[in-house]
Amino acid sequence: MNMSKLTSVGGKRLVAALAAAVAVATGVATMSASAAAPLTVVAALSAQDGRTATVLGYIVGQPTATNTVIKSGFTGDTAIAIADSAAESSTSRMLYVQVTAAYRSAFGLQSNPGLMGRQVTVTGTLTAYFSHGGLKDPTAMSLGGGSTPSPAPSTSSGPYDPTYYASALGKTGPALRTALHNIIKVQTKITYAQVWDGLKATDQDPNNANNVILIYSGRSQSKTTNGGGVNDWNREHVWAQSHGDFGTATGPGTDLHHLRPEDVTVNSTRGNKDFDLGGSAVGEAPGNYTDTDSWEPRNAVKGDVARMLMYMAIRYEGEDGWPNLELNNSTSNGSVPYIGKLSVLLQWNLQDPPDAFEKRRNQVIFDSWQGNRNPFIDHPEWATAIWG
Repeated sequence: MNMSKLTSVGGKRLVAALAAAVAVATGVATMSASAAAPLTVVAALSAQDGRTATVLGYIVGQPTATNTVIKSGFTGDTAIAIADSAAESSTSRMLYVQVTAAYRSAFGLQSNPGLMGRQVTVTGTLTAYFSHGGLKDPTAMSLGGGSTPSPAPSTSSGPYDPTYYASALGKTGPALRTALHNIIKVQTKITYAQVWDGLKATDQDPNNANNVILIYSGRSQSKTTNGGGVNDWNREHVWAQSHGDFGTATGPGTDLHHLRPEDVTVNSTRGNKDFDLGGSAVGEAPGNYTDTDSWEPRNAVKGDVARMLMYMAIRYEGEDGWPNLELNNSTSNGSVPYIGKLSVLLQWNLQDPPDAFEKRRNQVIFDSWQGNRNPFIDHPEWATAIWG
């Protein structure tokens, strides 16, 4: 039997029993501890006075010092940082949570890196940890928020929120997914031949207008060397064509939001593999790794890959005569309309936020080619709001 689960249940019963005893002794009618709403992270940071409290937040990294939280390459299982938004990057809005021995196998990030971005409820003592606002000596830890509603969506905003994203604002879960699908499915479709010119515009090297940047290799290469020869670049389908059997016909096979330039040989080596961590180094593409069933892109584009796949899963919902594309946690999807590994993609979305190149690319597609946007570039936190 899982002792961490027993400890978690026992801690909750103890809190409830103590609350009930106090109510009886004082003659004051109170709600049970299980019915009391947990604190937000912001509220917990303002209540560092040694009280016992339950806090709800999203796992955003491993604290290693007062002002340092790492989001990958985790070194231990003894602490996690949580925040009110899965996309939070400021340590001043994070609560450092001690992970004691009973919970390390289930909640330590070194053992469970896929927990990044997941919602967690934790009960313990609100007191400084790593000389930072914290929660120590947990008596209960569980994934998800139980019957408590999820925290409100991030308050971050962008120039297209009042117009393009107006119908999605304030939503989460399935409602957000539906709203975003209805927004981004309105697009201009291009042919596979037009993709060549599209990529020359979307992936232009910011330091050399005559070149494009290859997604996995990171190499800057002349726009004119596109084709099928050795060391040419061609059109990489990040959502592999076989994962849904959509080929290169107009539709998902020509959608610029997931098509990128890449070296012909590297493209062939990636093939139709799902995405995951690990494998052997790829010689022509330093920083990339591959094994029999998965591909790990270089760190600089891990988030790009995740957000492109998330776009495809929301854009293509079984309409327009195309398959319903979905993300899952498998690395052996073959020819079914699925791609993975979702838990890793969520981690990459947090680890590698949108940079200037990715944002420019989104804008060029919107302005000059398809007239639709990748919402996960504009709002990375929506990934966790849908799949968290």
